[in-house]
Amino acid sequence: MELELNRPLIVFDLETTGTNVATDRIVEIGIVKIFPDGREEDKRYLVNPTVPIPPEVTAIHGITNEDVMNEPTFAQLAGELNEYMKHCDFAGFNSVRFDFPLLVEEFLRSNVDFDSDSRKFVDVQRIFHTMEPRNLSAAYKFYCDKELENAHTAMADTKATYEILKAQLIRYPQISNQIDKLSEFAGKTNLVDFGGRFIYDNNKVPLFNFGKHKGKPVTQVLQNEPSYYDWMMNSDFALDTKRKLAQIKLLMLNK
Repeated sequence: MELELNRPLIVFDLETTGTNVATDRIVEIGIVKIFPDGREEDKRYLVNPTVPIPPEVTAIHGITNEDVMNEPTFAQLAGELNEYMKHCDFAGFNSVRFDFPLLVEEFLRSNVDFDSDSRKFVDVQRIFHTMEPRNLSAAYKFYCDKELENAHTAMADTKATYEILKAQLIRYPQISNQIDKLSEFAGKTNLVDFGGRFIYDNNKVPLFNFGKHKGKPVTQVLQNEPSYYDWMMNSDFALDTKRKLAQIKLLMLNK
Protein backbone atom coordinates (compact mmCIF):
# COMPACT_ATOMS: atom_id res chain seq x y z
CA MET A 1 0.00 0.00 0.00
CA GLU A 2 1.52 3.30 -1.12
CA LEU A 3 1.38 6.50 0.88
CA GLU A 4 -1.53 8.79 0.01
CA LEU A 5 -0.17 12.34 -0.03
CA ASN A 6 -1.99 15.62 -0.46
CA ARG A 7 1.27 17.57 -0.24
CA PRO A 8 4.97 16.64 -0.16
CA LEU A 9 6.32 14.58 2.72
CA ILE A 10 9.77 15.30 4.20
CA VAL A 11 11.35 12.14 5.64
CA PHE A 12 14.46 13.24 7.49
CA ASP A 13 17.12 12.39 10.04
CA LEU A 14 19.60 14.54 11.97
CA GLU A 15 23.05 13.84 13.31
CA THR A 16 23.92 16.21 16.11
CA THR A 17 26.43 17.24 18.77
CA GLY A 18 24.34 15.58 21.49
CA THR A 19 20.81 14.93 22.70
CA ASN A 20 19.87 18.18 24.45
CA VAL A 21 17.36 20.03 22.25
CA ALA A 22 18.00 23.35 23.99
CA THR A 23 21.79 23.36 23.73
CA ASP A 24 22.99 20.87 21.09
CA ARG A 25 23.37 21.56 17.38
CA ILE A 26 22.86 19.83 14.03
CA VAL A 27 25.90 18.54 12.12
CA GLU A 28 24.19 16.60 9.32
CA ILE A 29 20.74 16.56 7.73
CA GLY A 30 19.46 13.79 5.48
CA ILE A 31 16.23 14.41 3.57
CA VAL A 32 14.07 12.36 1.24
CA LYS A 33 11.25 14.51 -0.14
CA ILE A 34 8.32 12.48 -1.51
CA PHE A 35 5.88 14.27 -3.78
CA PRO A 36 2.17 13.39 -4.21
CA ASP A 37 2.93 11.95 -7.67
CA GLY A 38 5.41 9.48 -6.12
CA ARG A 39 8.55 11.30 -7.23
CA GLU A 40 11.40 11.28 -4.68
CA GLU A 41 14.21 13.78 -4.14
CA ASP A 42 17.27 13.36 -1.89
CA LYS A 43 19.20 16.13 -0.15
CA ARG A 44 22.10 15.92 2.31
CA TYR A 45 23.69 18.77 4.24
CA LEU A 46 26.78 18.84 6.42
CA VAL A 47 26.45 21.67 8.93
CA ASN A 48 29.01 23.59 10.96
CA PRO A 49 27.47 23.46 14.46
CA THR A 50 29.65 26.38 15.70
CA VAL A 51 30.36 24.33 18.84
CA PRO A 52 32.75 21.37 19.30
CA ILE A 53 31.50 17.86 18.55
CA PRO A 54 32.35 15.70 21.58
CA PRO A 55 34.61 12.71 20.79
CA GLU A 56 32.06 10.27 22.20
CA VAL A 57 29.45 11.63 19.76
CA THR A 58 31.86 11.46 16.82
CA ALA A 59 32.38 7.81 17.76
CA ILE A 60 28.66 7.24 17.05
CA HIS A 61 28.08 9.08 13.77
CA GLY A 62 31.66 9.45 12.53
CA ILE A 63 31.49 13.20 11.85
CA THR A 64 34.50 15.14 13.17
CA ASN A 65 35.06 18.81 13.82
CA GLU A 66 37.38 18.87 10.79
CA ASP A 67 34.61 17.42 8.59
CA VAL A 68 32.31 20.38 9.23
CA MET A 69 34.59 23.34 9.96
CA ASN A 70 34.30 24.68 6.38
CA GLU A 71 30.62 23.81 5.97
CA PRO A 72 27.81 26.39 6.25
CA THR A 73 26.20 27.02 9.63
CA PHE A 74 22.53 26.26 10.13
CA ALA A 75 21.81 30.00 10.16
CA GLN A 76 23.34 30.23 6.68
CA LEU A 77 21.19 27.31 5.46
CA ALA A 78 18.01 28.27 7.30
CA GLY A 79 16.43 30.34 4.53
CA GLU A 80 17.03 27.67 1.89
CA LEU A 81 15.76 24.88 4.16
CA ASN A 82 12.69 26.85 5.20
CA GLU A 83 11.79 27.41 1.55
CA TYR A 84 12.43 23.76 0.64
CA MET A 85 10.27 22.51 3.50
CA LYS A 86 7.35 24.89 2.96
CA HIS A 87 3.91 23.28 2.70
CA CYS A 88 5.33 19.85 3.57
CA ASP A 89 4.46 17.27 6.20
CA PHE A 90 7.18 15.38 8.09
CA ALA A 91 8.16 11.84 8.97
CA GLY A 92 11.14 10.45 10.84
CA PHE A 93 12.30 7.94 13.40
CA ASN A 94 11.87 9.28 16.95
CA SER A 95 11.37 12.61 15.21
CA VAL A 96 8.56 13.99 17.36
CA ARG A 97 10.64 13.73 20.53
CA PHE A 98 14.03 14.76 19.16
CA ASP A 99 14.71 15.50 15.48
CA PHE A 100 11.80 17.85 14.80
CA PRO A 101 12.09 19.78 18.09
CA LEU A 102 15.81 20.32 17.43
CA LEU A 103 15.10 21.39 13.85
CA VAL A 104 12.53 23.92 15.09
CA GLU A 105 14.99 25.12 17.73
CA GLU A 106 17.67 25.72 15.11
CA PHE A 107 15.23 27.76 12.99
CA LEU A 108 14.27 29.83 16.03
CA ARG A 109 17.93 30.43 16.89
CA SER A 110 18.40 31.61 13.29
CA ASN A 111 15.44 34.04 13.57
CA VAL A 112 13.62 32.24 10.76
CA ASP A 113 9.84 32.03 11.10
CA PHE A 114 9.46 28.30 10.47
CA ASP A 115 5.80 27.26 10.54
CA SER A 116 5.54 24.11 12.65
CA ASP A 117 1.90 24.36 13.69
CA SER A 118 0.32 23.58 10.31
CA ARG A 119 2.39 20.42 9.66
CA LYS A 120 1.41 16.80 10.07
CA PHE A 121 3.95 14.50 11.75
CA VAL A 122 4.45 10.77 11.42
CA ASP A 123 6.89 9.15 13.82
CA VAL A 124 7.85 5.80 12.28
CA GLN A 125 9.33 4.72 15.61
CA ARG A 126 5.95 5.20 17.27
CA ILE A 127 4.27 2.93 14.73
CA PHE A 128 7.05 0.40 15.28
CA HIS A 129 6.85 0.51 19.06
CA THR A 130 3.06 0.43 19.02
CA MET A 131 2.76 -2.44 16.58
CA GLU A 132 5.98 -4.34 17.34
CA PRO A 133 7.29 -3.18 20.75
CA ARG A 134 12.05 -2.37 19.62
CA ASN A 135 15.84 0.71 17.38
CA LEU A 136 16.13 1.58 13.76
CA SER A 137 18.44 -1.33 12.88
CA ALA A 138 16.03 -3.85 14.43
CA ALA A 139 13.08 -2.25 12.65
CA TYR A 140 14.93 -2.37 9.32
CA LYS A 141 15.71 -6.06 9.81
CA PHE A 142 12.16 -6.86 10.95
CA TYR A 143 10.23 -4.97 8.25
CA CYS A 144 12.65 -5.04 5.30
CA ASP A 145 14.71 -8.16 6.11
CA LYS A 146 17.91 -6.17 5.52
CA GLU A 147 20.91 -5.29 7.63
CA LEU A 148 21.30 -1.53 8.13
CA GLU A 149 24.73 -0.60 6.82
CA ASN A 150 26.27 2.78 7.72
CA ALA A 151 23.90 3.21 10.68
CA HIS A 152 24.12 6.66 12.30
CA THR A 153 24.76 8.39 9.00
CA ALA A 154 21.87 10.70 8.19
CA MET A 155 21.15 9.47 4.64
CA ALA A 156 21.37 5.76 5.53
CA ASP A 157 19.06 6.26 8.50
CA THR A 158 16.68 8.43 6.46
CA LYS A 159 16.39 5.95 3.59
CA ALA A 160 15.93 3.06 6.04
CA THR A 161 13.19 5.02 7.83
CA TYR A 162 11.31 5.60 4.58
CA GLU A 163 11.62 1.92 3.59
CA ILE A 164 10.31 0.89 7.02
CA LEU A 165 7.34 3.23 6.72
CA LYS A 166 6.38 1.74 3.34
CA ALA A 167 6.80 -1.80 4.70
CA GLN A 168 4.62 -0.93 7.72
CA LEU A 169 1.79 0.14 5.41
CA ILE A 170 1.94 -3.29 3.74
CA ARG A 171 2.23 -5.26 6.99
CA TYR A 172 -0.54 -3.39 8.82
CA PRO A 173 -3.47 -2.82 6.44
CA GLN A 174 -5.46 -1.52 9.41
CA ILE A 175 -3.20 1.55 9.43
CA SER A 176 -4.34 4.29 7.04
CA ASN A 177 -1.97 5.39 4.30
CA GLN A 178 -3.24 8.98 4.62
CA ILE A 179 -0.81 11.35 6.34
CA ASP A 180 -3.57 13.02 8.40
CA LYS A 181 -4.60 9.69 9.94
CA LEU A 182 -1.02 8.44 10.27
CA SER A 183 -0.21 11.65 12.13
CA GLU A 184 -3.06 10.99 14.56
CA PHE A 185 -1.79 7.45 15.09
CA ALA A 186 1.95 8.17 15.32
CA GLY A 187 2.46 11.93 15.58
CA LYS A 188 2.56 14.53 18.31
CA THR A 189 -0.33 13.00 20.32
CA ASN A 190 -1.15 15.38 23.19
CA LEU A 191 2.04 17.44 23.25
CA VAL A 192 1.68 21.23 23.22
CA ASP A 193 5.43 21.85 22.86
CA PHE A 194 7.95 19.41 21.45
CA GLY A 195 9.81 19.20 24.76
CA GLY A 196 6.69 17.87 26.48
CA ARG A 197 6.67 20.57 29.17
CA PHE A 198 2.99 21.18 28.36
CA ILE A 199 0.34 18.67 27.30
CA TYR A 200 -3.33 18.90 26.32
CA ASP A 201 -6.02 17.29 28.43
CA ASN A 202 -9.06 15.63 26.85
CA ASN A 203 -10.67 19.05 26.36
CA LYS A 204 -7.57 20.50 24.61
CA VAL A 205 -6.70 22.59 27.68
CA PRO A 206 -2.90 23.02 28.05
CA LEU A 207 -1.55 21.59 31.32
CA PHE A 208 1.87 21.75 32.94
CA ASN A 209 3.66 18.41 32.56
CA PHE A 210 6.54 18.96 34.98
CA GLY A 211 7.46 20.46 38.34
CA LYS A 212 5.29 21.64 41.18
CA HIS A 213 2.40 22.60 38.89
CA LYS A 214 2.25 19.32 36.97
CA GLY A 215 -1.34 18.56 35.95
CA LYS A 216 -2.56 22.13 36.48
CA PRO A 217 -3.95 24.29 33.64
CA VAL A 218 -1.26 26.66 32.38
CA THR A 219 -3.62 29.65 32.36
CA GLN A 220 -4.61 28.99 35.97
CA VAL A 221 -0.97 29.01 37.09
CA LEU A 222 -0.21 32.16 35.09
CA GLN A 223 -3.16 33.92 36.74
CA ASN A 224 -2.33 32.79 40.28
CA GLU A 225 1.45 32.97 40.05
CA PRO A 226 2.48 35.47 37.32
CA SER A 227 6.16 35.25 38.35
CA TYR A 228 6.23 31.62 37.13
CA TYR A 229 5.97 32.91 33.56
CA ASP A 230 9.00 35.17 34.05
CA TRP A 231 10.94 32.33 35.67
CA MET A 232 10.33 30.02 32.72
CA MET A 233 11.09 32.66 30.10
CA ASN A 234 14.41 33.47 31.81
CA SER A 235 15.41 29.83 32.40
CA ASP A 236 17.13 27.28 30.16
CA PHE A 237 13.98 25.91 28.52
CA ALA A 238 13.85 25.26 24.78
CA LEU A 239 12.85 28.25 22.65
CA ASP A 240 9.87 26.30 21.32
CA THR A 241 8.63 25.76 24.91
CA LYS A 242 8.97 29.48 25.63
CA ARG A 243 7.18 30.35 22.41
CA LYS A 244 4.24 28.10 23.26
CA LEU A 245 4.07 29.56 26.78
CA ALA A 246 4.02 33.08 25.33
CA GLN A 247 1.24 32.07 22.91
CA ILE A 248 -0.85 30.64 25.76
CA LYS A 249 -0.39 33.82 27.79
CA LEU A 250 -1.30 36.02 24.82
CA LEU A 251 -4.49 34.04 24.18
CA MET A 252 -5.34 34.31 27.87
CA LEU A 253 -4.87 38.09 27.84
CA ASN A 254 -6.98 38.47 24.69
CA LYS A 255 -9.97 36.66 26.18
